[in-house]
Amino acid sequence: MTAPRSRVRVCATGDLSDQAVLRVDLPNRPPIALFRIADGFFATDDTCTHGAASLADGFVEDGQIECPFHSGRFDIRTGEPTLHPCIVKLRTYTVIVEGDSVFVDIAQGTGA
Repeated sequence: MTAPRSRVRVCATGDLSDQAVLRVDLPNRPPIALFRIADGFFATDDTCTHGAASLADGFVEDGQIECPFHSGRFDIRTGEPTLHPCIVKLRTYTVIVEGDSVFVDIAQGTGA
C-alpha cells in the first residue's frame, strides 16, 4: 500500500521521548512541531500565533506547550490557547503511527 503524498514520515517512535517536542522542517511550508505525550503523538504548527517563536524551543507539561517568548500556552492535542497572551488557535495535523514510524498528514491541518 502506498502512503498518500500528503503523509510525510517525520521520525521513528524511539526518536522522541515522553514530554518532548521535535521541530520538523519540510520544504516549501512553515515548520511543524511534533509532540509526544502520555496519550500519543500530536502535531501543530511550530510558530506561536502570538509571536515569531518556535514552539519546539518551549516547555511541555500537562499536555500543553509553553511558548518560550511570552509564556503563553497551547493545548497540544487541540491547538487551543490556554494561557494569555496567546489567543489564536494553532493549526493541528493528523499524526499516524505505523510500526516504528511517525507520519504527519500535512494536507489535513485544521484551525488557525
